[in-house]
Amino acid sequence: MAENNLPRPPDSLRRTAPKLADLTSEVLFGEIWERKELSKRDRSLITCAALVALYRPEQLRFHVRLALSNGVKREELSELITHLAFYAGWPSAVQAAQIADEALGAAR
Repeated sequence: MAENNLPRPPDSLRRTAPKLADLTSEVLFGEIWERKELSKRDRSLITCAALVALYRPEQLRFHVRLALSNGVKREELSELITHLAFYAGWPSAVQAAQIADEALGAAR
């Protein structure tokens, strides 16, 4: 997390695409995630679901940890993954379960 409690983009992104890193910090996390129409918890559930469905394991690692810090329960992440197996495909769900296990293990 950055000084202002917003997630910080990876250094590799800042080196390679500094404007994208700025937009990630300022627009995505500074504006979109701060909108009051959805709680951060709900945004985390939606984001994790999208990342599972789109098979984006690298971003899912970060967002599972963020979801836990935003109040999403382990059981909810498990149910999200199981539910999406039938909509996004078994391989996506299995990969997501492995990633969640790593993140949940680190959070214990």
